[in-house]
Amino acid sequence: MRYSVRSFLEKELAPYANDIDKQNDFPQMREFWKKLGSMGLLGITAPESHGGLGLGYLEHCVVLEEMSRVSAAVTLSYGAHSNLAVNQIVRNGSESQKQKFLPKLISGDHVGALAMSETTSGSDVVSMKLRAEDKGDHYLFNGHKFWITNGPDADVMVVYAKTNPDAGARGITAFIVEKDVSKFTTSPKLDKLGMRGSNTSEVIFDNVQVPAENVLGEVNEGVCVLMSGLDYERVILAAGPLGIMQACIDTAFPYLHDREQFDEKIGKFQLMQGKMADMYTRLSACRTYVYSVARACDKGHADNKDCAGVILFAAETATQVALDAIQCLGGNGYINEYPTGRFLRDASSMKLELEQVKYEDGSWAVPLTRCLSDTYILRFFPSSVVLFFARELNFQCACVW
Repeated sequence: MRYSVRSFLEKELAPYANDIDKQNDFPQMREFWKKLGSMGLLGITAPESHGGLGLGYLEHCVVLEEMSRVSAAVTLSYGAHSNLAVNQIVRNGSESQKQKFLPKLISGDHVGALAMSETTSGSDVVSMKLRAEDKGDHYLFNGHKFWITNGPDADVMVVYAKTNPDAGARGITAFIVEKDVSKFTTSPKLDKLGMRGSNTSEVIFDNVQVPAENVLGEVNEGVCVLMSGLDYERVILAAGPLGIMQACIDTAFPYLHDREQFDEKIGKFQLMQGKMADMYTRLSACRTYVYSVARACDKGHADNKDCAGVILFAAETATQVALDAIQCLGGNGYINEYPTGRFLRDASSMKLELEQVKYEDGSWAVPLTRCLSDTYILRFFPSSVVLFFARELNFQCACVW
């Protein structure tokens, strides 16, 4: 699967990746989406009975990793569609909702999105202000959502709104909202530092009617819907930084073996060899962690600490690897003729977005701010990676060994 996806992306996405970033636009998005649909990649975790591939979260991670290796921005849009929208409908939708919404989302005829954040409620989801008033056969929406990936492009959104404003977490409901039916509007897309070409906007609901049959899950149990998929969303999105790190290596390592100074390839200099070793080991450690957690999810053993820890760790590590790639290229790493600046901006965007993990799960933030306990490392990682972490994280390993 990895190699067929890689071959497809090298042909259909790689030629446009730099222009997507420079122009903050992907004009071929709809066409590309249908090609993804024809390969089944928009419904990896959806059952075959609804047009999906019926595969697991590990396979989904592999696809995100390979896509992010080419364009992290397009990968972000892909993750919002295939995981935040499609997978939530798969997990929580009624049979009639699945039959109605999944076919076009999985084929690529429709683009999906998740609308949860607002200008005043990011990590503090319960403070959202979007109101959905029960009118019998429909709900009347008033308010807005912000930072919505795929907002300008979405045909179908999973939207969270307050149906009982006085009930706190027990007053939020999830809905499936169709643009053709409910006529929500969007602001001009945001001009972001990173993830450019992954269209992000405000979504505005001004007396928008949403059919009552579009409630996802149960009324006032939207937080249950949200939390049921949160762990899986985190581990899937953690695969994005893996692709960024691999792209950094793909760019930096050949450069180090081509560029000469003092009649030597600079890749022979000890400082550069150290950077190569660190970049490779960091990627290997993250990949092992992501795959281990994804396999656990596929077996029904999702652990909320690891699902949160893996995405935070991967995003932080990708930022460091991107900085190392720039250093490997020297002055060339600082100019936009090379893609290393894009790698850093995209990795930094993920790190910024995922800092909320530290605030959402404060009970474990101290031991997992650097994500990995020594016992976890010993259980899942090869000895070379353990030694790397011992140096990087200042673990006292004498007692372990």
